[in-house]
Amino acid sequence: MTCCSNARLSPHRVPEATYFFTVNLLDRRSALLVTHIDALREAVRKVRRRFPFHIDAWVVLPDHMRGVWQRRYWEHTIRDDHDYAAHIDYIHFNPVKHGLVDKPTDWLFSSFRLCVTRGLYPAGWLGSGAELAEAGEWS
Repeated sequence: MTCCSNARLSPHRVPEATYFFTVNLLDRRSALLVTHIDALREAVRKVRRRFPFHIDAWVVLPDHMRGVWQRRYWEHTIRDDHDYAAHIDYIHFNPVKHGLVDKPTDWLFSSFRLCVTRGLYPAGWLGSGAELAEAGEWS
């Protein structure tokens, strides 16, 4: 799972901060997350009721989202509006980057369609290399 959220994950505990983070399954060949997407969504709802947080954007790939999780995750505190926008684009482009679909709107396990409905993206958005290179796990 890759997402931008105001969840308090960071050891830095910056009040009211937004975080970009990626976690992966320990077994990177598994499709567990998309096969059982409803269980994952329910687990997120239960945690959110107990520890309130807001997810601005997310994408669930077959192996991304710990026994089942890898032992570490990658996170980044969002610095400003430009950094936020670059990470949201990265999230929505991730299924294309991993060769799962040709365009973001074709991936069902993402907030991209909701963002299109809200007018945040045009339906045919494909991103640009320059924007996407600024965000993600390598920034």
